[in-house]
Amino acid sequence: MSSSKANTSPTITLRKPESKDGARVHKLISECKPLDENSTYCNLLQCTHFADTCVAAENEEGELVGFISGYIPPKQQNVLFIWQVAVHEKARGQGLAKRMLSDIVDREECADVQYIETTITPDNKASWGMFTSFAASRNIPTEEFILFDSQIHFCGEQDSEHLLRIGPFNLDQA
Repeated sequence: MSSSKANTSPTITLRKPESKDGARVHKLISECKPLDENSTYCNLLQCTHFADTCVAAENEEGELVGFISGYIPPKQQNVLFIWQVAVHEKARGQGLAKRMLSDIVDREECADVQYIETTITPDNKASWGMFTSFAASRNIPTEEFILFDSQIHFCGEQDSEHLLRIGPFNLDQA
């Protein structure tokens, strides 16, 4: 599948990110509280090394209004781990996050993916809603458990991160 093929709607275009998007991604994430900000360098790596499993969403004015970062873990080639989902407030309520996730999952680079995994804090209703809606729309089972415990892994300074696992599924049948 060619990266020049874009998934478009009347107002938002989805595409693989490029190196020039790194700083834009950093700015977008900083505007999408309470997402954790990473360094601009980290965002540059996401936009280059991991471009095949990330997606950038631009509105008609060329503004970056959405971004999903993801990767395939080296020892789990059948898993797509979604790191962060950012949708600017001006693009919310349009199903953009779900469209972006579908764009990544349906790529040729994810042909061997049988599971989507992500971590979500218990109070993040938007993320829970988007991921469970995605799974339901494709009739894919989900399971959940604590991956990073608040006390054990974060010294009580951050909420526990629950792993949501969607799958197994076969994209050829999705």
